[in-house]
Amino acid sequence: MVMQQFEREGLAYFRFESCPAGDGGHAVLTRQGGVSSGPFASLNLSVSVADEPANVLANRARAYGVLGRTAAEVVGAHLVHGAEVVRVRVADHGTIPGRADGLITDEPGCGLTMNFADCAPILLYDPQQRAIGLGHAGWQGAVRDLPGALVRAMQAAFGSDPAGLWAGVGPCIGACCYEVGEPVVGAVREAFGVTRPGDLLIPNNGPRPHFDLPEANRRSLQRAGVRHIELSGLCTACRTDLFFSHRAEKGRTGRFGVLLTL
Repeated sequence: MVMQQFEREGLAYFRFESCPAGDGGHAVLTRQGGVSSGPFASLNLSVSVADEPANVLANRARAYGVLGRTAAEVVGAHLVHGAEVVRVRVADHGTIPGRADGLITDEPGCGLTMNFADCAPILLYDPQQRAIGLGHAGWQGAVRDLPGALVRAMQAAFGSDPAGLWAGVGPCIGACCYEVGEPVVGAVREAFGVTRPGDLLIPNNGPRPHFDLPEANRRSLQRAGVRHIELSGLCTACRTDLFFSHRAEKGRTGRFGVLLTL
């Protein structure tokens, strides 16, 4: 199911229609509706790129306001392309509690956020235990099983049943655009047991295959026991009108945000 697009005060954003968290529970922001210019136009949410810090702060105020939040009412993460998961609480709002690519919480009112530019956002919601998880999985997170680590962390912390979780794989670079070589090819083959031609590594007209990142993350979630998994159907490299793409824009670009709240 393709995500549904909305707009609020000039900001375009997407939601998974099937997410049981409800209309106010999550938002996948785009690059539209901010104040940044040049390669960061216009809703860049990252201070790790060469955008003006004042612009980033203004953009964050606009972006988080989509769900009625401020920068002091969400928890972020220092992303390192790994599989570490951190449990957070409302007391962590306004902070970045450590180097991790996964955040989980079961505390009412807690808001999670991460930034992306081709890597896949992983959203988890547990309607039974009332808990959420947000993850960041590019090729390194995929082969290190960040999606599975996120599921297992929710099992351990909250008693979540993987079969009862809802999962969404947000906009990321698709197989249509993600040409890869070594070490990605070897890592994908080892992590996913790829033996058949075209399985996750899609042949193309050139000498190197294309990696199906959203499908890899879907398989990781499925392998962890999740049954209800939605894919966004949106490729960040194809849709640079909507999203920032590190690959398509040759590294000089911003980061769009994802918000998930409980």
